Amino acid sequence: MEAVIFCGIQATGKSTFFKEHFFATHMRISLDLFNTRNREDRFLETCFTTSQKFVVDNTNASKLEREKYIIMARLNRYKVIGYYFSSSLTDALERNSTRTGKALIPEKGVKGTYNRLQLPRRSEGFDELYFVSIENNQFIIQPWKDEI
Repeated sequence: MEAVIFCGIQATGKSTFFKEHFFATHMRISLDLFNTRNREDRFLETCFTTSQKFVVDNTNASKLEREKYIIMARLNRYKVIGYYFSSSLTDALERNSTRTGKALIPEKGVKGTYNRLQLPRRSEGFDELYFVSIENNQFIIQPWKDEI
């Protein structure tokens, strides 16, 4: 089984990437959908109980935020794959400004996430780790290099 963990500030393409790459094969775990950690935890437990592949589509900006998912996945014998979504703060704020409704994150929130962002490391427990960027409205996926 497979647990995929997205990492990156808001408006870097994580949800769009999910739709393009994982929609047909993985369940989506997202606080945007569940609104509470309790609901998220219950859904995660269902994924583990049913051996369902899933993607954690949250910012997961810090090692501590990612740790919960990695530990749970390891305990349930899941392969853990990480995708770090790279973006300048300026580009993310520009993309965010085109959003409306609940999807529009206050600028203060995006900047706060940017300020606490910690790059993921394979040593956190990832079996695989990838670097994702956007060029000409296309996702570019590259293998992780620790010198990034």
